[in-house]
Amino acid sequence: MTSPPFSSPDFSNQVSARFSRQARNYALQARLQQGVAWRLAHLCAALPVPDGPRADLGAGSGLVGQALGCQGEPGPLLQLDLCAELLAHNPLARPDCQLVWDLNQGLPHALQQAALLTSSFALQWLEDPAAQLQHWCSALCPGGWLALAVPTAASFPQWHRAAAAAGVPCTALPLPQADVLLAAARSGGLELRHSHRLTFSRAYGSGLGFLQQLKTLGASASRSRRLNPDQLRRLLDCWPGHGRVSWDVLVLLGQRRER
Repeated sequence: MTSPPFSSPDFSNQVSARFSRQARNYALQARLQQGVAWRLAHLCAALPVPDGPRADLGAGSGLVGQALGCQGEPGPLLQLDLCAELLAHNPLARPDCQLVWDLNQGLPHALQQAALLTSSFALQWLEDPAAQLQHWCSALCPGGWLALAVPTAASFPQWHRAAAAAGVPCTALPLPQADVLLAAARSGGLELRHSHRLTFSRAYGSGLGFLQQLKTLGASASRSRRLNPDQLRRLLDCWPGHGRVSWDVLVLLGQRRER
């Protein structure tokens, strides 16, 4: 049972505010995100990147950029994020290498004809992930590269099943469909060099443990109304006791076709 979207013109600000409150904790708590950032950086390590702007979209505390640096990626990446507090805890976000920007507005003019765009665990927070992904691809210069990691709609089946069993709305953030994103990337002119869906499963001790972990990361913003206490109790009663939750993460690497 999925709840109808909770319409809020300020959803971007809600996302930013929640990450802001937990910015100090994010780099230490985001174990899954760290692992995926390392995988993404490994794909980029030996790419023949042309000259042009480079940026990490939704850079946050700099996990992707730091992983790239450890694996030999030359040159700085513009650290772009809406959350200024996360950028303040990003060691790569020097004053000349950071930009506070809402990606729902597209890309800044400085990133047109980009040579390399990376993004990990950011696209899902945008209003129209597929449209924005297509825009990112079309902004690359010929021969430019996009490296992306994003959780997809196949994530959190345990949460969805528990909500259905409890007869309460599932307040999980609606995540994009992997096949829709792949189609959008191709429509934007991207030739896929790597596309793989990774499944990660972790036990959080209980359903409440998982929800608290999302809150600790700052990743608890939702487009749905909060459950009332009785609904929350029913949800947790139906959640498997180990609190195991699965993530389905699309990792792709592509190059903009030569015109």
